[in-house]
Amino acid sequence: MEIIIIRHGKVDYVWKKWSTSEQFNYDCQMYDMAPISPISYSIPKIKFCRIYVSSLPRSKDTAYQILGDTEYISSGLIDEVPLSASVNTNMKMPLFFWNITGRLQWWFNSDRQRESRKETYLRAEKFVNLLVEKNENCVVVTHGFYMHSLIAVMKEKDFKVKNKSLHYSNGECIVAER
Repeated sequence: MEIIIIRHGKVDYVWKKWSTSEQFNYDCQMYDMAPISPISYSIPKIKFCRIYVSSLPRSKDTAYQILGDTEYISSGLIDEVPLSASVNTNMKMPLFFWNITGRLQWWFNSDRQRESRKETYLRAEKFVNLLVEKNENCVVVTHGFYMHSLIAVMKEKDFKVKNKSLHYSNGECIVAER
């Protein structure tokens, strides 16, 4: 079984460099709804049975640009790890502050974030179990931060992952085999 995992295309959205907690949360929502820029990436040539996309539009839009007009299976199990402001404040803070503190809260399973690391892991595990049960070649179009949890679970389930990275570029793909 071979699985091609693709990070969605570049999102056409400009984040505010400095924002209050309310503005940051608004930017997170707008980013989730924003379109992607046109892309032309290639994927390894394998015969695949299914194409899984997350429930966020940028995932399906990426699949459409790469694979064309075909049937996609949408699953919230492969959505990006949601991010929200780490504190409530009217003081403007830099974007890197919001990103880093939010992800640290996620790592330490803080209830300040909408999803904890444990919950993300369980979600990834459910999805990998589904793939193992189907036991067929497929394409999965998902999100950069979530890919780390997905790949960690895949490795635990005896997948061999090629071209694993600390950062996945938009449109980049990796191959997992079992």
